[in-house]
Amino acid sequence: MKNQPIVRKVHQIDATGKVLGRLATEIADLLRGKGKPEWVPNMDLGDTVTVFNARNIRLTGNKLEDKIYYWHTNYPGGIRQRTAGEIMAKDPGDLINRAVYGMLPKNKLRQLWMNRLTIYADEMKETKNG
Repeated sequence: MKNQPIVRKVHQIDATGKVLGRLATEIADLLRGKGKPEWVPNMDLGDTVTVFNARNIRLTGNKLEDKIYYWHTNYPGGIRQRTAGEIMAKDPGDLINRAVYGMLPKNKLRQLWMNRLTIYADEMKETKNG
């Protein structure tokens, strides 16, 4: 197992009309490689994931207005908050990024997995080689 090369696929996911949480679990499983027969929890065997049309994801219920994200600036009185709607208006990919980050295990591999996630707010731009 250790001497075999890791084969990584590139998955392209269209987020149009998909619910945020269900999309995030799908992405987290692909990043970890849980669908592969050689999967083990302590190795990084996952694939690369590219998500496009992040602007078109859905949140069920009233989550755009009611779901609040908190963080602290590490300054006294530095608690900050934003609703999901405000984050969606500023950077729609950030909602997906936060959801996937929270679903991955809290260990040293988490940042390696997140480095293989690319999110585009709109359609992917075609790149020319050469």
